[in-house]
Amino acid sequence: MSMNREESSHEQLVAIAKEASLRSYSPYSRFRVGAAVLCADGSVYRGTNIENRSFGLTSCAERSAVFSAVSDGKRKLAAVAVYSPDASYPVPPCGACRQVLSEFGDPGMAVIMACEGRRLEKTLAEIFPLDSLHELREDEPRH
Repeated sequence: MSMNREESSHEQLVAIAKEASLRSYSPYSRFRVGAAVLCADGSVYRGTNIENRSFGLTSCAERSAVFSAVSDGKRKLAAVAVYSPDASYPVPPCGACRQVLSEFGDPGMAVIMACEGRRLEKTLAEIFPLDSLHELREDEPRH
């Protein structure tokens, strides 16, 4: 059985997210998560969850990856993979991460969620169906 190009790139993205999960700083929840975002230009950025004892200051893996990409000038996402070695089922991004993903990804963007032996793929629109207010964004920053 051969994989098409998209399946192959999604498998690679999951592998990068899995590797990123091993760098998690999660001494409080002990729930490691890694993420990898594929940008429109083909570049890939990884992120991991970074906890803080003031839990509200914790950063999720997905946002860590997106913020890394945006910090490098990338503003268009093509896909995201989320992996947790500590989950027994594929875990989706939290609400805050869905909002950040919707800022830089189209509704049809692939969201791949995985754990050991299991994988689930949805679109951003499927996991964040009532996305709105994109008309507020301006393409050029104000000075």
